[in-house]
Amino acid sequence: MKAAEAREFGTRLASLVETGKMNEACNLLAPLLSERIPFPALGRIGEILGKKPRKAVNAFLDEIAAGKSMGGWVLIGSALGQQLADDLVGTLARCRRYVAQAGVWYAADIFGERVPGPALVSDFERALDLLGPWRGDRNRWVRRAVGVAVHFWAKRSRGADELRPRAKDLLGFLEPMFSEWEIDPAKGVGWGLKTIGKYYPDLLAAWLPSQLGRRHRALMLRKALRYLPPDMRQAVEERREA
Repeated sequence: MKAAEAREFGTRLASLVETGKMNEACNLLAPLLSERIPFPALGRIGEILGKKPRKAVNAFLDEIAAGKSMGGWVLIGSALGQQLADDLVGTLARCRRYVAQAGVWYAADIFGERVPGPALVSDFERALDLLGPWRGDRNRWVRRAVGVAVHFWAKRSRGADELRPRAKDLLGFLEPMFSEWEIDPAKGVGWGLKTIGKYYPDLLAAWLPSQLGRRHRALMLRKALRYLPPDMRQAVEERREA
């Protein structure tokens, strides 16, 4: 599906949802979600849908979620991303519910990069406060999404010097999760640390030694060390072995 086709489809779908024609909207979308449609095309459709009135859109998103398709999660995440500016609290709450409902790693990653990650970029302090409870959520996929969101923020930062204080805040935010033991959320946290290390290696290298005395997953540490320059990596590893 090309970009123009996705926009046309999204416009048709959004019109049906906005006018309350839910069955027609479901029938229009179902064949698409049964195919292997590129994520960017699904994202465009979701973005168009997400700009329509929230009540109707969110009811339709629940219908999509019931199908638990990979493409459906992309569409839902992209639609929710359009709601962040007007309803940060509600949008993050809905995202958390969908991540838990999906119950699979790729949905946690899809949502992490489309909802809480962009929320950190656009409204850092409020998003950080709202995501705090996610770190200890009983659902491991919700915890994984925290690390993915931090990865997204770090990727978007591109190492900008003026964002260093926020990168440091994110390291402090992830500190309680360094002892995460379930493998799926540990991978997500490691991903977030790895990307901070790519763009702010000195901050990560200074932070890691203080964490090494705690019980932690070796996999998470390996991920965190991935992009550190050799001298910084060696210094951290020497502290670990001491």
